[in-house]
This record gives sequence, structure tokens and C-alpha cells, in this order.
Amino acid sequence: MRLSKADHDRVTAAVTQAELATDGEIVTVVAGRSDAYHDVALHWTVLAMLLVLALLAWMPMPVEWLHARLIDAWSETPPRWYLTFALLLMAVTFLVARVLLALDPVRMALTPGATKARRVHRAAMKLFRTAAEKRTKASTGVLLYLSLAEHRAEIIADEAIHSRVAPDVWGDAMAALIADVKDGRPGDGMAQAVAQIGAILTQHFPRSEGDTNELPDRLIEL
Repeated sequence: MRLSKADHDRVTAAVTQAELATDGEIVTVVAGRSDAYHDVALHWTVLAMLLVLALLAWMPMPVEWLHARLIDAWSETPPRWYLTFALLLMAVTFLVARVLLALDPVRMALTPGATKARRVHRAAMKLFRTAAEKRTKASTGVLLYLSLAEHRAEIIADEAIHSRVAPDVWGDAMAALIADVKDGRPGDGMAQAVAQIGAILTQHFPRSEGDTNELPDRLIEL
């Protein structure tokens, strides 16, 4: 999902409006996703292969039936047949799992929510350190980061703001953003969240005389 030009204009205008009454600076970033989660795909693939061994240990009849049909119905199935059959089935399982997990929707669906939350937070922190942290004279930068594929967002505040505004104060802004993202309106959600962030910043950091726009207002889409 990509944001339209109208979405970009709406969010940029919301940032400009929100900063009129505060010394705070809001940076907005939207990413398609925060991680490729290839390690998660590998974990599921290995688990599928181990499941093959578990199923054969629990139910070896398919190997015995195959040996009887292809080799000798009157002789006992030798151990090497079990090993050979397990090896072939594990190889097929690996290939099928890798193909399926190469599909983004499948990989995202099988990625645990806690893993997504950690990866989104990590990506947001990296961007915050690059784009907002200590980039203003009074350390009043705020990053609003949205990761579309995970339907997760982060609000990270600079030192001066973090020392005076409790993290749970951003809850309403986050809730408004995520609700609109799930409805397929990420631009509206970002604009609403920016407005609420601006209201909080205005309360704690009203605009002082001589304040200048220190960080860009435009929405950054990765």
C-alpha cells in the first residue's frame, strides 16, 4: 500500500498546523514494512521439517506400505527405507515451505505479534536517532512512525519532551492512527495523530517568540 499525493499533502498540512502553536517539531515517517522477516520464514521451515520426523516416528505405516508396493510385500521393511523416505519427505517439505513463505502475506501472517512489535520499535528508534533526536535546539523533536504491513506505529519523543510527557499520554493518538490504518485510510490516521500530538506539545511546550521550523514538515515515505 502506497500513500497518495493527497495523503502526503494532508499529513504535511497537519504537521504545519500542529507546529504553529508549539516549539515542538514533528517528523512523520511511513514505511511499507519494518523488516523482511526472513529469519521467521527459516524458523517455520525448520519446524516443518522436524514435524515430518515426528509424524513418521508416530505413524510409520506409509513407509511400510510404500516398501510393500514397490519392493517386496512379504519382507520386513529395512531401516534404511525409513531413513530414505524421511530424507526425501523432509527435502520436499523444505522446498514447499520456502516457496510458501516467500510470499509476503503468508510470512507476515505467521510472524508472531511480539516479533513484529520488536522489529517496528527497532526500526523506529533507528529513524528517530537519524531524523529527530537532538536535531532541535531545545530537544523537542517527536517521531511519528507507521509501519503499514504490521499495522503498528511508534511515537518517540526527544529528551526534553520525554522528561515531561508520560508515554501513555500518546495513547489516543496511537489509537486513532491504527484504527484508520486498519480501515485502509493511513493518510487520515497520520493526520489525526499529528493533530493530537500537536495538542499535547502545545500544552507542554507552547510556542515561544522567535521559534523557527527546524525540521521538515513533509511526510517521509520509505
